[in-house]
Amino acid sequence: MIRKIIIGVNPKDAMAYFIGMPAGGGQVVAIVENDEGDRFEVFIESTEGTLHWKSIKNMPVIVEYDCKF
Repeated sequence: MIRKIIIGVNPKDAMAYFIGMPAGGGQVVAIVENDEGDRFEVFIESTEGTLHWKSIKNMPVIVEYDCKF
């Protein structure tokens, strides 16, 4: 499970999305990589339900996985 993605060439100046982050009038609930590995989909939970909020494609991305031991 992906916990966080950082988008951009320089992580210090990059945009990040993480589970639980307020976004688009809701809260990020899932970040999913597509089967080809070239796109990430960000989903939010709002009063309207779970919505597809953003797609990130053809951008350098650092992925942090949820590692609960």
